[in-house]
Amino acid sequence: MDVVHERAAGMDISKRDAKVAVRVPGKRAGTFTTSVTTWGATAGQVLELIEFLDAQRVTTVVMEATSDYWKPFYFLMENELPVMLVNARQARNIPGRKTDVSDAAWLAQLAAHGLLRASFVPPEPVRQLRDLTRARAIAVRDRTRQVQRLEKFLESSGIKLSAVVSGLTGASSRAILDALVAGERDPKVLAELAKGTLRNKIPQLVDALHGRFTEHHAFLVGEYLTQIDTATAMIDRLTARIEDQIAPFRSAREALITIPGVSITVADVIIAETGADMTVFETPGRLASWAGVCPGQNESAGRVKSAHTRPGDKYLKAALGVAALSVSRSKGTYLAARYRRIAARRGPMKAVVAIEHTILTAVWHMLRNGEVYTDPGADYYTRYDPQNTRNRAIRQLEKLGYHVAITPTAA
Repeated sequence: MDVVHERAAGMDISKRDAKVAVRVPGKRAGTFTTSVTTWGATAGQVLELIEFLDAQRVTTVVMEATSDYWKPFYFLMENELPVMLVNARQARNIPGRKTDVSDAAWLAQLAAHGLLRASFVPPEPVRQLRDLTRARAIAVRDRTRQVQRLEKFLESSGIKLSAVVSGLTGASSRAILDALVAGERDPKVLAELAKGTLRNKIPQLVDALHGRFTEHHAFLVGEYLTQIDTATAMIDRLTARIEDQIAPFRSAREALITIPGVSITVADVIIAETGADMTVFETPGRLASWAGVCPGQNESAGRVKSAHTRPGDKYLKAALGVAALSVSRSKGTYLAARYRRIAARRGPMKAVVAIEHTILTAVWHMLRNGEVYTDPGADYYTRYDPQNTRNRAIRQLEKLGYHVAITPTAA
């Protein structure tokens, strides 16, 4: 096998240190020697490691993407050395011979022969935007959990507010809960705090607000509301920060939100996770594979064993899932027609993944070519194959017991 890099280094990284294997030419022609050393994970030790590798004249440095422990090494090395981050799945060592030292040596050997593909690591501005969007997603999830805990706790007091209102975070619900915490217990007085269209349900509210709400319940409900307010304030601050950070990508975001189902929040996540630079992904299929929204391949002896989607970017998949579910509840667009077409044959879950794949394919073309989304229309499949549409309609009517005769309309 050809040697691409005569001087290569492999790094097996843990929380406290890293095993670094350096593979260099030996004394005899065509031979190589590998030495393994241990380096600490602090910034000072990483800087010393950079000087050591520079002195060894290595032309490639490979490290596994192990949790977040690779970041102190990679971020300090990326401007100083030809460093490459690789997926641990692609660099897996031989089973039964796995140690930190052997892993480092194995990485150095794979790197020397050019057998590894670099993982996508976005530039610093995109990494900062990614940190913000991920923090916002976590804050939203935490707030949702607090709301769910509040709803479950209200059940113990006999207050069935969530059975009447659409959510406990609305203006009317919040006013009622604040009054309960403040000491008001009269259901009629509490129901009068309803606003807007909810006032049409005042009789139901009065019935739902009868319960055994005590001071104990008031204390805990107040704590849950405080936690919800804290999370909401954090989300607002993160959103404001994202608006500042996304300024260079604002035109890309404006293009992305033209896709049905893609909101500003979803567009922010797409930009943060992909970097909005589609030159990194050679084809739309490569982007979909990286994101984990395409079928996996597991075939042996001509038999397909499994086609489950592979793990991908969980934050991007979650955002695409939100967009796909929004599409599934809409009408009048190509994506909505595609969802219903696939869901009827293969089920809603597979249809959601298919819509995620379709959206990501559109994202690739739009960001690669600087285009705006043009919807093919809800009647796309009818126009694409009118004969098939006609035959399907005839079959459906015949199954219902009708005899169908087709007469073309006058032009």
